[in-house]
Amino acid sequence: MAPPQHDAHRTGKLSKFRLFAPILAGATLKERLIGCLGALIGICLTGLVCGFVMGQDPHLPLIVAPIGASAVLLFAVPASPLAQPWSIVGGNTISAFVGVTVTTLVRDPAIAIGLAVALAILVMSLTRSLHPPGGAAALTAVIGGAAVSRAGFWFPLVPIAINSLILVALGMIFHRLAGRQYPHRQTITPVNTHKTADPPAAFRVGFNTEDIDAAIASLNETLDISRADLDTLLRQVEQQALLRQRGDLTSADIMSRDVVTVARDATADEARSLLLDHDIRTLPVLDADRRLLGTVGLRELAAMAPNAHLPVSEAATARPSDPAIGLLPRLTDGSIHAVVVVDEERRVVGIISQTDLLATLAKSLSQTGPTGLMGGHGQGI
Repeated sequence: MAPPQHDAHRTGKLSKFRLFAPILAGATLKERLIGCLGALIGICLTGLVCGFVMGQDPHLPLIVAPIGASAVLLFAVPASPLAQPWSIVGGNTISAFVGVTVTTLVRDPAIAIGLAVALAILVMSLTRSLHPPGGAAALTAVIGGAAVSRAGFWFPLVPIAINSLILVALGMIFHRLAGRQYPHRQTITPVNTHKTADPPAAFRVGFNTEDIDAAIASLNETLDISRADLDTLLRQVEQQALLRQRGDLTSADIMSRDVVTVARDATADEARSLLLDHDIRTLPVLDADRRLLGTVGLRELAAMAPNAHLPVSEAATARPSDPAIGLLPRLTDGSIHAVVVVDEERRVVGIISQTDLLATLAKSLSQTGPTGLMGGHGQGI
């Protein structure tokens, strides 16, 4: 352990550079380099495409300064609500219209510049297109000089809207090639699969959306993250904490090993008999080489003719070494009743049902420890 004076010295040294520390989560060097490459390609191609489309008119700017700020958001923080396609195209274009309108109506430059930015923020907020570079677009419309003045109400369309559309299109292509998601798809709040008014089982305990709203309100700040994404992040934090505490327990520790299976060429009546005889709800379906093809359950077989082919569904799978607690989200979302444990060749080595996981959690909470844990016998129950 370092001496106290050494710790104090190190803490003081770090505090001097606190203002220079990154504040964005996930802001790794790799992500920043990808963002730099995207901005380089996006801005250069936007200028080239605009030059090709609009010609080399010396009085018409091929690309405007706010697009550079849009590129920072688009390529550096593509998940931000401020960097989505409508925010970029709508925010820049609408703000430019606001700026041109203010310039037309207000002759005092000192008042016009402040009014243009303020109204741009208001209009972007009302149209759900808030985009920081939009403020610069509004300001450019006021102080852009002779070329912008001559363009008048065409300026928001040419070049602002064209620049924005091209940049977004290039951003979509770049992010897809880089293996990143854009536009950002917000997590959809799960619904009860049983079509009742109750929230899904995993959402009945712990925090809820009202708690998130109350916490945000208590901070008295606007966060650059949607509530849906914040909800997902917090639940992932809960999951990671649980894995850290109970992650030593693997799927192999709790799985049922004597697995009841059915062949692909079996009839619906044969599969139904297996399910009822063993009092289970899920059957792994195997091919001729005994590899997993999928699963079939009572729900799918309920209306099937006795000699009909099996309606095979995609199976939820895990490896024997996977943390058992990591299966909790899948087994509590109401859509599946069992996870099939397979090896590298997709041969079935076990199955973990909701009963198995429930028994494991009960013993874990009672401080039994992993040594005495064993899987239940409720395959798919």
